[in-house]
Amino acid sequence: MSKIRHFMEEALEEARMSLPDDVPVGAVIVRDGKVIARAHNMREKLHSPSGHAEIIAAEAAAKVLGDWRLQDCDMYVTLEPCPMCAGLLRSARLRNLYFGAYDPEAGAAGSAMNLLSPAVNVFPLILADEAEALLKNLFENMRNKSRKEGE
Repeated sequence: MSKIRHFMEEALEEARMSLPDDVPVGAVIVRDGKVIARAHNMREKLHSPSGHAEIIAAEAAAKVLGDWRLQDCDMYVTLEPCPMCAGLLRSARLRNLYFGAYDPEAGAAGSAMNLLSPAVNVFPLILADEAEALLKNLFENMRNKSRKEGE
């Protein structure tokens, strides 16, 4: 199994930890072939608009490194980062970003806009089917729940 696939599978495991309360997004940060930080969306749990997996993982990585610069690090995240997260990753000087599913409405790594290039190398659609399936299942469950509550 390739290292890229392995690390994205770890991000998918993190994403599952967001469920059932939050959008299933998971992120891992890797340096020198080792995971140094991992996180999943926690907006609902933390009651925080900045509780995105990418931000939580970047903060954890900075603490591990003792430096805000993530220039020798790669992030694997299940969903294309939003503008807030893309700005943080660019500022932190992340080296490479690998992501699963595009976010055509709010993605900031090439779909709706591109805030990362050329500062960060971007590699999209890594295990995209798996990442999209997590998102699809969440939104189907939310629609079904709304229908039942409306009956």
